[in-house]
Amino acid sequence: MSSVSYRVALGGVISSLCILAMFMTGVAPFLYLTLPMIAGALLIIIVVEVNASWAFLTYVAVSLLSIFVTFDKEAAIIFILFFGHYPILKYKLEKIPFKIVKTIIKFVIFNICIVADYQITIHLLGISDFMDDFAFFGKYGLYILWAFSNVFFVFYDYVLSGSVDIYLKYLKPKIYGSKYKNK
Repeated sequence: MSSVSYRVALGGVISSLCILAMFMTGVAPFLYLTLPMIAGALLIIIVVEVNASWAFLTYVAVSLLSIFVTFDKEAAIIFILFFGHYPILKYKLEKIPFKIVKTIIKFVIFNICIVADYQITIHLLGISDFMDDFAFFGKYGLYILWAFSNVFFVFYDYVLSGSVDIYLKYLKPKIYGSKYKNK
């Protein structure tokens, strides 16, 4: 689909679903990581249906709106710094033919984003009790958290790839009808 009205309508629907997910972090604060992940995964639909540039514009719009409508600012920051743009970058990174290079780039991007999120959470938002949750690990708490985050990233990257497959094989044919089943 290439008409501008289709792109705008799809971008609006996906943006509203993303904003709803981000708003729900205030209602269900225990999902402060899960809901930004879902919001980011929704951007895959725009990448597949339109293109990565349009998905990036949607990401920017959702990021700006999430700053204002999200009660949990930590969730908004993690969406802005990682979960929002990574599905779009992943689409581009998957085109790299060398798996080891692709994997290294993904880990570099993830670790830069996580360090930036940590610094913003601690210094800008002033949530200093963040590390108190990991005090029982002692002085290695931050490193254990970082290692766990990288393991989680492997799982997230795998699930994101599966989400694209589910959309293409099951959801898209149901939404657009049988004429798109084999495409």
